[in-house]
Amino acid sequence: MSLDGTYDEGNVFALILESKIPCTRLYEDEHTLSFLDIMPQTKGHALVISKWSRARNLLDMEDEALAQVMATAKKVATAIRDALKPDGIQIAQFNGAPAGQTIFHMHVHILPRWSGEPIGFVPHGQGAQADGEQLQALAQEIRAYL
Repeated sequence: MSLDGTYDEGNVFALILESKIPCTRLYEDEHTLSFLDIMPQTKGHALVISKWSRARNLLDMEDEALAQVMATAKKVATAIRDALKPDGIQIAQFNGAPAGQTIFHMHVHILPRWSGEPIGFVPHGQGAQADGEQLQALAQEIRAYL
């Protein structure tokens, strides 16, 4: 998929926002939602999305929505740092399929990183799905710092 196109109201993040698909919530306010990735790259891999913007990627996103998403990303990344004590935190965002984007609702990845582990990124659909009970326990641990 190219950088340009029509927003798909049936994408997985739109369905999460409509409560048609469950997610393991970390943080939510009137503008943004953060939740744990169901196919995590690392322990504590979280996502942040806008609740109102229908931008497919960063290039389409309204400045106000982008500011809201990034403020939530900082808040959630800080909680992940405090809860999990990683050696680093990678903030990632992809625009267009050739850049690695697989879900066309603009989103930001927060990936805790530990020394000695690879820092690559596996495209969605190629990793293992996380255990729901483990995600819930991890979310509770992170939410304690929000």
